[in-house]
Amino acid sequence: MNQVIQQLKERKSVRVFTDREIASEEVSAILEAAVNAPTAGNQQLYTIINVTDPQLKARLAESCDDQSFIATAPLVLVFCADCRKWYNSFLEYGCEPRKPGVGDLMLAVSDTNIAAQNAVVAAQSLGIGSCYIGDIMENAEQQRQLLSLPPYVFPAAMLVFGYPTEAQLERPKPPRSEMAYIVHENGYRDMDARELKQMLSVKAGVRNFEEWIQAFCNRKYNSDFSREMTRSVQVFLEDFRE
Repeated sequence: MNQVIQQLKERKSVRVFTDREIASEEVSAILEAAVNAPTAGNQQLYTIINVTDPQLKARLAESCDDQSFIATAPLVLVFCADCRKWYNSFLEYGCEPRKPGVGDLMLAVSDTNIAAQNAVVAAQSLGIGSCYIGDIMENAEQQRQLLSLPPYVFPAAMLVFGYPTEAQLERPKPPRSEMAYIVHENGYRDMDARELKQMLSVKAGVRNFEEWIQAFCNRKYNSDFSREMTRSVQVFLEDFRE
């Protein structure tokens, strides 16, 4: 197994960082990797906001479910799906474009997350840990204000980076489901209750499966933050409705 694949398998979210700063050349390397990611039609349908203001970091930490480690992370990047720059360019140069639609947003979100993952892989190769912050998609009105987001710009992902502590390095990576349940051949295949339990049992571990899945459903899927994320995404979607 080559080094890149090994690092991809070993990579895990890091939420506790040492005091070591990330050098400017390392930040540049991470960003360079991001902007060279695969992209639909070479459009680069994203804007990356490098959050350097400590007060803004603190406010983002508060708005993202009070996750305090965001405020102290050495590097915080917000990856925005951006349908605005091309649309404005078309307007400026007489192209008579239609308004951006939901399909354009979906394509931009795909572009954006590919760029974000390139940043994660680049950081991992430098020994720098990272953590995705999905909560950036919550509290739409507040995030728009904090990040000065205009119409047709959606905060698809936030990443925090830093050098992991020894405890974080030693912490086991949460197990993934077996590939047989994740990779389907030639088409989607619905799984029955037995297979679904087999797929998820690795995540439940030694806990009673029925109790674990009930608790997980309540903690994640039926949670207030999950409902807020749906509401916030609907707020952003209003920009894209014709």
